[in-house]
Amino acid sequence: MSKRFKAAVIGGSGYGGAELIRRLLLHPHVELVRVVSVDFIGEPLATVHPNLEGQTELKFEEMPAGDAAKGMDVVLLGLPHKVSAHKMPELMATGARVVDLSGDFRLRDAAVYKRYYGAEHPCPDKLTGEFVYGLPELNREAIKKAKYVASPGCFATTIELALLPLAKKGLLEGPVEVVGITGSSGSGIAPSAGTHHPTRSVNLKTYKPLDHQHIPEIVQTLTDAGAKNLSIRFVPVSAPISRGIFATSFAHVPERVTADEIRALYTEAFAGEPFVRVPKKRLPEVVAVKGTNYAEVGVQPGDVADGRRTVACFSATDNLIKGGAGQAIQSMNLMLGLDERLTLEDPGGWP
Repeated sequence: MSKRFKAAVIGGSGYGGAELIRRLLLHPHVELVRVVSVDFIGEPLATVHPNLEGQTELKFEEMPAGDAAKGMDVVLLGLPHKVSAHKMPELMATGARVVDLSGDFRLRDAAVYKRYYGAEHPCPDKLTGEFVYGLPELNREAIKKAKYVASPGCFATTIELALLPLAKKGLLEGPVEVVGITGSSGSGIAPSAGTHHPTRSVNLKTYKPLDHQHIPEIVQTLTDAGAKNLSIRFVPVSAPISRGIFATSFAHVPERVTADEIRALYTEAFAGEPFVRVPKKRLPEVVAVKGTNYAEVGVQPGDVADGRRTVACFSATDNLIKGGAGQAIQSMNLMLGLDERLTLEDPGGWP
């Protein structure tokens, strides 16, 4: 039986590309037609992604982005930051829907983009009005109508979900301190000193403290959701795991908001969400969401000091799935008028 929609993946040789391909091969309504890469041209996909052995006859192809998008209903971009933006004008000219996993179209301010990504944006005119930010828990209805989606970053997704209930109620204001611990796959498929196993596996270290590129993305998104005068003081930490993010965010709410009200707020905020869980008997854990599109969120209200109550917000995701390719597929499903849960409901393994 033929499938209703055709898809191409551009930038398919990385870890994010592997997850996009895996989910698309399982999809009941979307056919993966081609996978484009600058590496491994002509090689079977399983050469790079051994989990796909015997699952597909597709091979890596090299072609201009515009040619790859011709005849496609949707294109999923797994390209690096600062590369994706250069491909976008020719992709838009084809009429295909686009889901971009890079950071090139998440920010609306070109000056902020230059500050955090270290380059002038090649098409700043497309930063406002063209792309919908692909966080379904905030922008579901807009994603359904979108032609172009900027899929959120992994740290950004994890931290935003933890703070979203407070932002939506107007309770998130002022500085928020965050420590986020991440696995090595977040650094990409190319080996580096920071991901070298002998040092990564026995180590904890920070990088880009208070200067990570997801900071303005988080501020912009939570301000859109209702936060006021927000600043994010974020310290990322490299952990000895291959995939997964665990974030602890410290917010401060008015003392009139009771601990029970805060707990109820989180339960209610995510009650209808298919991919966000608020565990009843424990706090979030990476191993509970590893290999899945689920996020876990938890909250611990603290004491009151100086008229403000400290709230510790905990969140966990798989950085490659809900923090990356899975969320992109979720947005793709919404854009195509499909059930957003398609290919994404598997619960993963334990432990």
